[in-house]
Amino acid sequence: MSELRYAFSDMDQCELCGTPTSENMVLGRRLSRSQGRAPWKLSGLAATVVRCNVCGTVYTNPMPLPLSIHQHYNVPPNDYWPESYFNTDREVFQPRIDRAKQLLGNIRKPKLLDIGAGIGHAMRAFEENGFEVWGIEPSPSFRQLAIERMGISEDRLVEVTVEEAGFQEQFFDMVSFSVVLEHLARPGMALQSALKWLKPGGVIHIDVPSSNWLVSRLVNRYYRLRGTDYVSNLSPMHAPYHLYEFTFDSFEHFAKRHGCEVVHREHYVSETYLPKYLDFVLKPVMRQTQSGMMISVWLRKK
Repeated sequence: MSELRYAFSDMDQCELCGTPTSENMVLGRRLSRSQGRAPWKLSGLAATVVRCNVCGTVYTNPMPLPLSIHQHYNVPPNDYWPESYFNTDREVFQPRIDRAKQLLGNIRKPKLLDIGAGIGHAMRAFEENGFEVWGIEPSPSFRQLAIERMGISEDRLVEVTVEEAGFQEQFFDMVSFSVVLEHLARPGMALQSALKWLKPGGVIHIDVPSSNWLVSRLVNRYYRLRGTDYVSNLSPMHAPYHLYEFTFDSFEHFAKRHGCEVVHREHYVSETYLPKYLDFVLKPVMRQTQSGMMISVWLRKK
């Protein structure tokens, strides 16, 4: 891969709730590489990580933006995803499909837009369950694999960023951002675009990393005990290129500002990425305290 180059953009307000960044809490620094147990021994660029004091959204300020999106995502899919991802059983999408049908009611062949479709797993699963499906995928390599391996129609999967996309207003019944918003420099603006493309009563599905993940907080505490200001939140300049972490409040505040409402929310424990013997203790704590790695939110356009 060629050298990674960035422009740094100052953020003047929280993308989700609009709170001025002057009211943020600085959490610490995040290196432009995997940090491990001793980031203080490593070299690299460091980004300042902050938390919004109103809604809890975590992001970097200034925001490191790649000079081209292809700098991050036009890579061989095998370099970005683990091998297990390519063999994902489409049954894992069934709870999401069932929830969508419950929230949409008796719509015949609902129209879905999957933003950040990857290699097309979700598009194929929803299509097999009676949805008319379109997708956005800005990575040429990911899009090509979706077409070749998943049989996604070239006409239905557009190679474009969400910021540059143009769809008919009030066309879709559902828009999905599954593990996508954390990669976008302007997630609030992306959600506003989705609301324009959505019919009244339509829903937006969102899966994102939680800014209250217990494991991240434990690692941050370890870094503090070592006398440093490093944090484990985000990965703005190395894979998986996360720019944001969110809370349920992030989307409650967004909904109040933009003519929609939160109609369902869930919390996922997911993985700890720590030695397996710690899972026995940490996973029950995360379930009880809703401090797992991921959250899911469904918004309805009024």
